[in-house]
Amino acid sequence: MTAWTTVELTRIGSSDELQIASVRPDGTLRNPVTIWVVRDGDSLYVRSVKGPTAAWFRGTQESHEGRIRAGGVEKEVTFVDAGHDIDDEVDAAYRAKYQRYAGSILNSVLTTQARSTTTKLVPRATRS
Repeated sequence: MTAWTTVELTRIGSSDELQIASVRPDGTLRNPVTIWVVRDGDSLYVRSVKGPTAAWFRGTQESHEGRIRAGGVEKEVTFVDAGHDIDDEVDAAYRAKYQRYAGSILNSVLTTQARSTTTKLVPRATRS
């Protein structure tokens, strides 16, 4: 499994927004969607504000592959369901990074519904 470089983690982790696009069954990318991203240690996580019914999230669950872009980094990734043992750490990362937003906005990524979609972004080698 490929790992994030320190530069990638810093650039993506410090970006306010991330563009995410999953791979369709025919191998093409879906249209990218803008979401928030947080870093915890050497890992990057995203959540769906609308929970598991959001189209972009459902796409990640079908193929588990896609592409992200943030902070000048564009990377092919694997979408991995994060275990609920990381929920509190990811909550804390969201609170720390996005604390400048009103509570109602920030709290949208802290709901039970959003937490159920916590997804770890794992870089993958590009195919030839």
